[in-house]
Amino acid sequence: MRKQSNALRIVAVLFGVLAPILNAQRTDTIRAPGLQLPVEILRDKSGISHIYAKNEHDLFFAQGYSAARDRLFQLEIWRRQATGTVAELLGRRELERDIGTRLFKYRGDIAREMASYHPHGAAIVGAFVDGVNAYVTETERNPRLLPLEFRLLGTRPGHWTPDVVISRHQGLLGNVEEELNFGRAVGAIGADAVKKIAWFHPGDPDIRLDSAIDASLLSAPILARYQAFHSSIRFQPSDLVTAFRNDDAAFRRLAAASESLSIDLEINHRRDIGSNNWVVSGRLSASGHPLLANDPHRAQSAPSLRYWVHLVAPGWNVIGGGEPEIPGVSIGHNEYGAWGLTIFATDGEDLYVYKTDPSNARRYWYQGRWESMRIVHDSIPLKGEAPAVVELAYTRHGPVVFEDTAHHVAYAVRAAWLQPGGAPYLASLRMDQARTWDEFRDACAFSNIPGENMIWADRTGNIGWQSVGIAPIRTHWSGLVPVPGDGRYEWSGFLPIKEKPHSLNPREGFIATANNDLIPAGYTHMNSVGYEWADPYRAQRIAEVLGAGRKLTVDDLARLQTDYLSIPARQLVPLLAGVQSSNAASERARRLLLSWNYVLDTASVPAGIYEAWLRRLNANVRQRVVPARAQQFLRAISTKRLIDWLRQPTTALGPNAIAARDSILTTSLDEAVAELTRRFGANSDSWRWGQPSYHHATILHPLAAAADSATRARLDVGPAPRGGDANTVAATGGGDNQTSGASFRIVVDVGDWEKTLGVNTPGQSGNPDDAHYRDLFPLWATDRFFAVPYTRDRVKAASEKTSVLIP
Repeated sequence: MRKQSNALRIVAVLFGVLAPILNAQRTDTIRAPGLQLPVEILRDKSGISHIYAKNEHDLFFAQGYSAARDRLFQLEIWRRQATGTVAELLGRRELERDIGTRLFKYRGDIAREMASYHPHGAAIVGAFVDGVNAYVTETERNPRLLPLEFRLLGTRPGHWTPDVVISRHQGLLGNVEEELNFGRAVGAIGADAVKKIAWFHPGDPDIRLDSAIDASLLSAPILARYQAFHSSIRFQPSDLVTAFRNDDAAFRRLAAASESLSIDLEINHRRDIGSNNWVVSGRLSASGHPLLANDPHRAQSAPSLRYWVHLVAPGWNVIGGGEPEIPGVSIGHNEYGAWGLTIFATDGEDLYVYKTDPSNARRYWYQGRWESMRIVHDSIPLKGEAPAVVELAYTRHGPVVFEDTAHHVAYAVRAAWLQPGGAPYLASLRMDQARTWDEFRDACAFSNIPGENMIWADRTGNIGWQSVGIAPIRTHWSGLVPVPGDGRYEWSGFLPIKEKPHSLNPREGFIATANNDLIPAGYTHMNSVGYEWADPYRAQRIAEVLGAGRKLTVDDLARLQTDYLSIPARQLVPLLAGVQSSNAASERARRLLLSWNYVLDTASVPAGIYEAWLRRLNANVRQRVVPARAQQFLRAISTKRLIDWLRQPTTALGPNAIAARDSILTTSLDEAVAELTRRFGANSDSWRWGQPSYHHATILHPLAAAADSATRARLDVGPAPRGGDANTVAATGGGDNQTSGASFRIVVDVGDWEKTLGVNTPGQSGNPDDAHYRDLFPLWATDRFFAVPYTRDRVKAASEKTSVLIP
């Protein structure tokens, strides 16, 4: 069997009972200019900082200081990306990124921006920035505090400003890249053909291109600058000091593998980047109190995207996970309730296409006359060169990303996230102080980016769901393809967030979201929300378990977060009962699948066969149903579409639909068996799904490929075998290396905060030489959890080190 209930809580025993005995408390006193009064930081054995301050300013100053101490290189890379100064570090190859960053910089009213996040937003962000800078200054006095990465690059961290915190460069921002690809596909094969392939729902969106748009011109690199500004930085050996550089051949091999993973993540973004969360009412729980679980799915990274912290001061007592570069907690609990998030697909971007003046390319046609673009001049520092002087152009709709002067066309991205309050997750500050469902929902009304399913459970017994995210009102178009910028496609303001779908205390006794379609029947704002949702299988499995009629515990929810049962396998594998293979090895594989329990465990041979078969099914069906001229634009098909086509075959698969379907099933199995044999040998016992050379997790540090092997071993974490795939609740993707999924998890019983369980991988620290850099990876890799202490006495019992910051 996999894990037992007791195993989930074993770390809690160590925290609550053995820690005071086995570990002597360490205390450091640190002078931190900028504080008003002393602050105490207790670090527990999982690396979580529990911050106790006497006022709000000092609380967020200490959060910034603590984040910088734990994640300084991660914060420095964020700072450079946010300020458009990556080329200053890495040279001209990063100039397009920096131009894109500056092009999409928030340039609106800063006072309104800060007030969107919290009534004290400016003061909180300012205190947080001062705390980051206090630690940066400390490293200037003592360079030995700098993590390894700074020595590898021969650089030092820079100081922060509030602009760094409110950057949008790393957010889940919208669908403009898909919008362009849909437009290209419509131009290639027509709107009706695209709608038969892509799974738009609910409803029937209009995806026809306006006659004013020349589809043949959409093949230009229109969004290259947009893509550059929020893509990951890729380091090269020449970026490192000589002593740590990888050789060119090894670097090319590693970089190619990393690039392949990035492409897979890009193609399957909507499938793999998402999350699960659910809340359960007290009548369905063993404790009689509501339960909450959340596991956001993002790209796996070293260090983790998420960062646990506990913030305690007058008016604040919140613990959970956020991102280290912003103040507050985006997922967690306070004294009154708990909350979590998943992505609620909201279309907050549009690509506008303009006719430009042949005599002046910086003028565009709008409502019957030529209108001039607004130009901003900027200077970007370049390593080893004079600064690059650039012109940034804007239409009334937004930043101009591409100008086709040969055809007198320009393109701009209209982005709702450039409105005040568009910094991802920062509005969680309001949620951190919510005491009731109504207060939580009021806080949600300020949560513009990203579009999310916010769930809530409180000590009075309420469970609730509010979808959030800024949503433009489109009166007569779907937002799924580019539109002319001539004035006929204007947004009519923004949908009030409280008018987005929501629910309170449903009769089912639970609410579950997994990026799936949760739109109520008859909803009238689909053009504001969008028509693209994840496959339904994670949500179906969650509902299947929560609605099974048994009283649920925290341990049950933890097991469900790490559940590997595949509903797609349960629907696809029985199709093999009606076919046979003439290949003996394939026939043995078919029989193994038909006797399988559909659980994608790490040691499962049938799971290994199924996943190889599923890959070939995807490729072969896509080859049949997607016309060749559209395949570069429609690069992935949803698993829901795949299963529908195979279970109810149509002539899209071939003239004789059933025969074509059966041929695809057996051919794909033959190809899968041949691939498994080539990779692992003819003995099927070696075809296990979870193994270092098949489905595993190696968490890659951004500098690792550029560094020599000894340094790389200090930076990367893993490998470890993994179960599951992209459509199991424990979402681990369908590739060989798990590039996405839950790095952070939380499970809460609101009746007893000390029952809270958590996960973060590979560790709380971003310093490769710190004990907390990779210490949580073994727990995560084996689907275990750590206890999350909350009350002061439990925190003290679990702590391994105390720091006192003094003014």
